[in-house]
Amino acid sequence: MFVDQVKIYLKAGDGGNGMVAFRREKYVPDGGPAGGDGGKGANVIFEVEEGLRTLMDFRYNRHFKAPRGEHGMSKGMHGKKANDMIVKVPPGTVVTDANTGETIADLVHHKQQAIIAKGGRGGRGNTRFATPANPAPEIAENGEPGEEREVTLELKVLADVGLVGFPSVGKSTFLSIVSAAKPKIAAYHFTTITPNLGVVPVEDGRSFVMADLPGLIEGAHEGVGLGHQFLRHIERTRVILHVIDMSGMEGRDPYEDFVKINEELNQYNMRLMERPQIVIANKMDIPGAEENLEAFKEKAGDDVKVFPISAITRQGIREVLFTTADILEVTPEFPLIHDDGVEQQRVLYKHEKEDAGFYITRDPAGIFVINGPKIEKLFKMTDFSREEATKRFARQMRTLGVDQALRDRGAEHGDVVRILKYEFEFID
Repeated sequence: MFVDQVKIYLKAGDGGNGMVAFRREKYVPDGGPAGGDGGKGANVIFEVEEGLRTLMDFRYNRHFKAPRGEHGMSKGMHGKKANDMIVKVPPGTVVTDANTGETIADLVHHKQQAIIAKGGRGGRGNTRFATPANPAPEIAENGEPGEEREVTLELKVLADVGLVGFPSVGKSTFLSIVSAAKPKIAAYHFTTITPNLGVVPVEDGRSFVMADLPGLIEGAHEGVGLGHQFLRHIERTRVILHVIDMSGMEGRDPYEDFVKINEELNQYNMRLMERPQIVIANKMDIPGAEENLEAFKEKAGDDVKVFPISAITRQGIREVLFTTADILEVTPEFPLIHDDGVEQQRVLYKHEKEDAGFYITRDPAGIFVINGPKIEKLFKMTDFSREEATKRFARQMRTLGVDQALRDRGAEHGDVVRILKYEFEFID
């Protein structure tokens, strides 16, 4: 089964907790703090594996949770860092954030890696908090939570040349003749429902990868037929071979087919029209094809390269392969394009006011609810079993401006405040 799009959940490893410990040895009075730091949590890393061809492995395994770092220990010993989780993906995988649509990584080359979710840092032990004013602190941090996110994996096949055209114009037959690929061939529309790849050898020793892509119909850019399931796979191709049924045996006009397919490519993304395009006039062995070819050339003009062939008799195929190989030699790789037409490499920097890190709402019971990434992270890294750590968290809240924000929202002495699942009283 060919799977080319899937949504998965990732959770990087949490950092290990820091430890509160003191040096207790004979003949060493007032040994001082000796709690070690926690180890860093594991990152979730995607790595390209050349042997993979689909995202089938992610169809049944959609949750990935990396291990956490080891906790800190006494005698100042730090916890061990967790080994990163390596997830194998096929070449041509584009990783986007499922919530924001932001492109995280475009993985193309063998062994290429990208960190998709970052592990949390280890919590600091009480050794880190020693000061002249407080030489024996009873404070240690919990490990930082690892990043968790939902991502969408989209496979866009890696091919030098893409075959496009209406259904049943002979694309699969052409690929089966010029390469060792064995695509399904039958006398009905949409025989090909997934891309087929084949390595095409040329007589002079050159070779290239060709993709037989599912047939297009009018309205494909809006998802009609196989729609976007097809169109995403042409984004990486450097040369487009436009196969046309020149016999007109299905009652369609060859030139209208040519115009409609190009309009679908343009509507999906106008950057696709920048790619070199070769028109293959197929089924020339059928009566009436010669007359249709002459009419097509008159309407298309001299700018359109047309190669008459017959996939059955193999007439004209040699010229097509040589011309395609020549064009590939002078055509660079195109940057990956997205629905908005923005290249992946473009980064926009904006001067924006720094986010406060929290926001306050009020539930129906009148409880003030504090949410936000910064305040929740501080909360999770605080060990509330120790009084000094609790006081430190209160100071951090005051520094962030939480106390004043609660007063501005009308909070009074004794009102209940909730952070995550925990509730406490507001003391003014």
